[in-house]
Amino acid sequence: MVILKSQAEIEKIGKACRIVAEILAGLKSHVVAGMSTADIELFIDTEIKKRKGAAAAFRGYRGYPSSVCVSVNDQVIHGIPSKSVKLKNGDIVGVDLGIVLDGFYGDAALTVPVGEIRPEAASLLDATEKALSLGIEQAVPGNRIGDIGAAIQQHVEGNGYSVVRAFVGHGVGRSLHEDPQVPNFGRSGQGIRLKEGMTLAIEPMVNAGGHDVRILDDGWTAVTSDGSLSAHFEHTIAVTRQGPKILTKP
Repeated sequence: MVILKSQAEIEKIGKACRIVAEILAGLKSHVVAGMSTADIELFIDTEIKKRKGAAAAFRGYRGYPSSVCVSVNDQVIHGIPSKSVKLKNGDIVGVDLGIVLDGFYGDAALTVPVGEIRPEAASLLDATEKALSLGIEQAVPGNRIGDIGAAIQQHVEGNGYSVVRAFVGHGVGRSLHEDPQVPNFGRSGQGIRLKEGMTLAIEPMVNAGGHDVRILDDGWTAVTSDGSLSAHFEHTIAVTRQGPKILTKP
């Protein structure tokens, strides 16, 4: 069931989203070669503690053991932070963070370059972030869920990349994952109709190679089946009559 939010509820979701945005913005300049993915989690945990009432949404969610997902290079999503995984110059690091504040959730992700990255990696990041923007543009009352996915897929595949199909975006509000699902692929004019008051996490996951993924033995980390690089960007947005409002902007 899709839950439409009141303006007051959207403002509460927005407060959680702003914390996510602030922390991720600060993280971008913090990520350097030599640090571990556990160091990223430590930075984020420290920042969360500075925000009264905020808590990490992912820790313990369906058994997930950490407060943030940190996915390196061919890891698509749900990478578990580890002291043994050290970042190297040229890596790309996807960081997915959820915050709960006063019973409402915010969710966002970005992919950060470590030092100087190869042009092919930079192009993948640019295409993925642009695909997110194009998907968000479609999140207006009267459009359909398929319009979001179609815009993302068309841009991604037009640039020679592939869209992950095993994981999709979702509604967000009093729960971290709500209806509707928001695929990053599809056909325009199909799916449920978008209405004012919907709050959606739109999150293209884009592979440099094929779209297939597999899950590692930890039961969480998804990697590209062909070992190609993967990028991930996400915003939580509200569907309004004035157009999509990005809630996870710093």
